[in-house]
Amino acid sequence: MHIFLYEWITGGGLVEEPGPLPASMLAEGAAMVTALAADFVAIEGARVTLLRDMRLDELVLPGCEVIEIHSASHRQDEVESLAGEADHTLVIAPEFDDILLQTLRHARQAGGQLLSSTNEFVKLTADKQRTALHLAKAGVPVPDAVVISSDEEKLPADFFYPAVLKPVCGAGSQHTLLVSGPKDEPPPYPWPRRLERYCPGIAVSVAMLCGPSHRTPLPACRQHLSSDGRFTYRGGSLIHETDLARRATLLADCAMKALPPAIGYVGVDLVLGKVADGSEDYVIEVNPRMTTSYVGLRAATNENLAAALIENAAGRVTSPKFHTDRLEFSADGMIRSPGEWS
Repeated sequence: MHIFLYEWITGGGLVEEPGPLPASMLAEGAAMVTALAADFVAIEGARVTLLRDMRLDELVLPGCEVIEIHSASHRQDEVESLAGEADHTLVIAPEFDDILLQTLRHARQAGGQLLSSTNEFVKLTADKQRTALHLAKAGVPVPDAVVISSDEEKLPADFFYPAVLKPVCGAGSQHTLLVSGPKDEPPPYPWPRRLERYCPGIAVSVAMLCGPSHRTPLPACRQHLSSDGRFTYRGGSLIHETDLARRATLLADCAMKALPPAIGYVGVDLVLGKVADGSEDYVIEVNPRMTTSYVGLRAATNENLAAALIENAAGRVTSPKFHTDRLEFSADGMIRSPGEWS
């Protein structure tokens, strides 16, 4: 079985851009591709091929066939060629600038058998405003919001503050910030942004392994975000409070039911409010791709999570068993084991 694993930033997505690669995106990208590569290689009979930006020779991927990428055209040729010949292709890329959607389209046009959702699902969920409107129409709770046009310098006076300002199509908390009122002056941005009511509570993510007609939820995770108003992702931890985990999973499943069918790994970001009945819980966004929570979830099971991903994508319902130990993980893939917990 040949598996082609392509992660955008480590795989040459910015190979022709001068200067250092964006630190936070590189850390998360490297964490995801390293974890997935190790799990795919561990599948009996698997051959795993990856792309690597020529500047990242410190990124070691044992047991994998690694192709160094030297130009954008070289990357494009390799993505199409490898997707066309592999038995399975997994693409990890950001939603902004349609990078994820375009990469999936090219891979599919080359005949790739993707462990990823349809173009329809990706196109919808990559747009945070369209996703929120779609969910709200189905009765799924989402924050109130308005769209701010590109390069708009003033915030609306008649909105609910504090609020969160974020790109309509973005990833990784890039250009996301908390604003306290209409007198704030965030820097102009060349694409539309969504201004949504700030919802206090516990930031949570729930990942799903999706097949053609089913979803297998994975344990809910707290999201550890920066406290500087930028919501930078610092890592996460498994939620052990049964009521919180149940609320998160039920709300994430409601969101997924309201969306087109998905394939592969999907992450749903939520906020759980302080009211125990869940009336202050909201869906924040849906990630139509692998998320960094994978590095923590794989450490919480003795089973191969990548193998389960393949099985579920093929329609074979597989529910990995997870242990109940306390576990925390950082955005760059570091795991704090139970014995180190203080």
